[in-house]
Amino acid sequence: MVLLAAAVCTKAGKALVSRQFVEMTRTRVEGLLAAFPKLMNSGKQHTFVETESVRYVYQPLEKLYMVLVTTKNSNILEDLETLRLFSRVIPEYCRVLEESEISEHCFDLIFAFDEIVALGYRENVNLAQIRTFTEMDSHEEKVFRAVRETQEREAKAEMRRKAKELQQIRRDAERGKKGPGFGGFGSSGMSSSNTAIITDTLIEVEKPKPTPAPVRSSGPSKALKLVGKGKEVDEFVDKLKSEGENIILSSTGKRPSEASKSLPPPTHTESVHMRVEEKITLTCGRDGGLQNMEVLGMITLRVSDEKNGRIRLKFSNNDKRGVQLQTHPNVDKKLFTAESVIGLKNPDKSFPLKSDVGVLKWRLQTTDESFIPLTINCWPSESGTGCDVNIEYELQDECLELNDVVISIPVPSGVGAPVIGDLDGEYRHDSRRNVLEWCLPVIDVKNKTGSLEFSIPGQPNDFFPVNVSFVSKGSYCDIQVIKVSQVDGDCPVRFSTETSFVVDKYEIL
Repeated sequence: MVLLAAAVCTKAGKALVSRQFVEMTRTRVEGLLAAFPKLMNSGKQHTFVETESVRYVYQPLEKLYMVLVTTKNSNILEDLETLRLFSRVIPEYCRVLEESEISEHCFDLIFAFDEIVALGYRENVNLAQIRTFTEMDSHEEKVFRAVRETQEREAKAEMRRKAKELQQIRRDAERGKKGPGFGGFGSSGMSSSNTAIITDTLIEVEKPKPTPAPVRSSGPSKALKLVGKGKEVDEFVDKLKSEGENIILSSTGKRPSEASKSLPPPTHTESVHMRVEEKITLTCGRDGGLQNMEVLGMITLRVSDEKNGRIRLKFSNNDKRGVQLQTHPNVDKKLFTAESVIGLKNPDKSFPLKSDVGVLKWRLQTTDESFIPLTINCWPSESGTGCDVNIEYELQDECLELNDVVISIPVPSGVGAPVIGDLDGEYRHDSRRNVLEWCLPVIDVKNKTGSLEFSIPGQPNDFFPVNVSFVSKGSYCDIQVIKVSQVDGDCPVRFSTETSFVVDKYEIL
């Protein structure tokens, strides 16, 4: 087969990433990809179309297409096998198959494409080999860095030793200048002479030498210049922009898993708005057993209309775990205890306007394993080549729906990427932080359990502690506001509620 180009494009034919394996102009490639959507026939199940000169072999990727442009005399079976490998490579670098994600990781994809095809012909590689080749992990480089670090440490130790010697010589010289030396018989003259020589030498060394101003030569310099990496990147990006490329840069520079786990604010709120916020701190042992679990909750009230300042809040407490409740000092505790209603001690006063006021707090602390919302089991087992790791989760509280779940497993450094076996959801290997992130968009009653299997050289202790993060729009303790009414006349008041259940710390040691 002769593969002319591999590209990821939109359904309209706009090229997001394109790699040519033979000599082709940019105009030629853009023309081929622009004509591709017009050639597809929606009534057929084929994954290839042909023109008079080329053949398109493609695979849909949600809103995008993975397209291979080949010659007409190429082997269609080999083309389809190559297309499958290209389609498996893209999720390795892009967590979501969207235009922005493809553009952000375009160079990673191009490097991976180059490992699959060389000069138009398929290389005999698989997905694990492509990961290894693109990471460029070198044992010789590690040895070289270790030797260099050892040399640097030895040089610093020698430098400190020399500095101590010079400091000692300076102190001896200062003592010699302060008073005459009384040496033994026949040694006075020699001692005085030695002291004078050392003193003069030290004074000469300690004199600050003026730094000459740098003189710029009029002619061009042929010496090597060291330029910062950031400057090179900026110049390269500016050059791409000048050529008309659309460069998408990350605004924060942080990974999605490192972003703060919080729900977006509601688009519309009423004049009486309440936030129900809960945070969980949990520590479990790897062999089972809950060491500590604490849930802290608070309801915050915000009144933005003066006519709704004098109100009362009716609560529904469906908790059966033994939550400890605490109201604000200005709240009528007798009314709350008797009727589960929050109102001010002085009913003639109003709640503060346009400010957040915490009206109710609660706390749950336990070591009962049945209270764990999401259990994580990590089973590393040693094998001949390292460790086979099996991880599974199970949702214990079926009333909860957990979103943006990220299970972070530490992995050994310097041994390459893990080889993934069975997987529910998505994963991402961060070689800089030495973490394998298992990402699950939603865990609910329909998706209660899942598992991940991978293999990597290492010891069982290398894969702990396991950290978990998630967000939820439901309340763990099931404490909600069900009614808001005026103090005078008990007239109902429209209100809005925002509920969030997030992780403060969730780890398996």
